[in-house]
Amino acid sequence: MELKPIAYIHTDFKEKFGIPRQAGRIPELAGRIAFEPEYRNPEALRGITEFSHLWLIFDFSASHRENWSPTVRPPRLGGNKRIGVFASRSPFRPNPIGLSCVKLEGIKHGELLVSGVDLLDNTPILDIKPYLPYTDCYPEASGSYGELLKDYHLNVNFPEEQLNRIPEDKQKAVLACLADDPRPSYQEDAERIYSMRFAEFDIHFKVNQNLLTVIGIDAD
Repeated sequence: MELKPIAYIHTDFKEKFGIPRQAGRIPELAGRIAFEPEYRNPEALRGITEFSHLWLIFDFSASHRENWSPTVRPPRLGGNKRIGVFASRSPFRPNPIGLSCVKLEGIKHGELLVSGVDLLDNTPILDIKPYLPYTDCYPEASGSYGELLKDYHLNVNFPEEQLNRIPEDKQKAVLACLADDPRPSYQEDAERIYSMRFAEFDIHFKVNQNLLTVIGIDAD
């Protein structure tokens, strides 16, 4: 079996740290999907704008490993409890394939504009399928440990003079990413300084209980 990318998605995440744990958690996060020349055919997109959301099937290209483990440690369980890899969405799988549901915002110059992304910049897209509400959504479904902290968020103190260094159209996304708590769940050191790469910025912050405070920002 041979799979090759049909496209690559471009986002503001240059590193894995800070990427939302699931698609759709932060609607403000935007991305654009640029097709490879072989698939850059307008006919292939005919009718796609009649759907509000899309499934992206992608390659966890930054998480390839030679070996796989039958169990993983989900961050939301504190990084200590192990569960089966097939009961998780871990990128470390026998076949490192991921699935994300994103909102389709439009088409521009043959590229798909999407929001609610949770993907690293330049992630290979293997396929795109429309989201069908009447079959893809089960309101009565149970989500196990994935529901434990679904409403969890941090309060964010981002000094205005620092925040204003970030383009206005990206500020809401940055604030939402920080509020979503990019740290591993098992890290609680109030003195530790974390750095989140977003677009061309490195954002440095500390977390004390439920308050995240930005202490500095560097730009390329």
